[in-house]
Amino acid sequence: MPRQLRKAVIPAAGLGTRFLPATKAVPKEMMPLVDKPAIQYVVEEAAAAGITDVLIVTGRSKDAIEDHFDRSPELEEALLAVGKDAEAAQVKAIHDLVQIHYVRQGAPRGLGHAVGMARAHVGDEPFVVMLPDDLMHPNAGILTGMIEAHNRNQSAVLALKRVAGREISMYGVAAAKALSDTVVEVSDLVEKPSPEDAPSDLGVMGRYILTPGIFDAIERTETGRGGEIQLTDAIKALIGEETVLGYIIGSGRFDTGNKLDFLIASVTFALERDDLGPELLEFLRGIVSGR
Repeated sequence: MPRQLRKAVIPAAGLGTRFLPATKAVPKEMMPLVDKPAIQYVVEEAAAAGITDVLIVTGRSKDAIEDHFDRSPELEEALLAVGKDAEAAQVKAIHDLVQIHYVRQGAPRGLGHAVGMARAHVGDEPFVVMLPDDLMHPNAGILTGMIEAHNRNQSAVLALKRVAGREISMYGVAAAKALSDTVVEVSDLVEKPSPEDAPSDLGVMGRYILTPGIFDAIERTETGRGGEIQLTDAIKALIGEETVLGYIIGSGRFDTGNKLDFLIASVTFALERDDLGPELLEFLRGIVSGR
């Protein structure tokens, strides 16, 4: 009988060096887009797709993440005492999104190692891996589409996006055969190839649906430079043992580990808000017109 996807793993143990000095004391995942930490958008995406159980892989100096998703009775009571009922409900709702668990990665040993730490929690179920630097717009329906592809085939599914030029060397790249307009069968993965050596223009983005077989593949994966275990290498090993699909995404993905994309995402979400959008749009129009 098909296993229902209900668990997600969010690796959040990285040092966030692309955003120094801000991330010297503040976890990168807690940097706000408008007024909401980036990782909350990811957890909300999981909840909207039907995920009910999230494991966050953290590290030292990441306590702020746990505090954010915990209850804050004192804050809730203070807000209620001054008639800020809506704000109190908003704060409480963060805790109620999904059931959240934590495990610490003692050292930065790569994405594959971080995912491998979820084995005891995930067990023999398929699960989702969501990289917090990859922010997906709620209207894009990316995770929902991936879950639909998984449910039809009961296989691993990788989010893929067409990448142009030298940017392709920033991603794992899939060799794949088209099965439909949005779904391909992956036959190989190459980690960060040069444009001339890339097997296609399909880069792997930060959403994965994986089967329990990935854990044995991770254990067999040798460490590379810096003692890190790459998830791409483990998935590549899995391809020889089971079907791995790719789900091609279009717009709606922001790399919030990139400063420009972080700003674009912030402006995009702000423009969509009734309380900020109209005035921000007018301000931006003024900048463009030179007023």
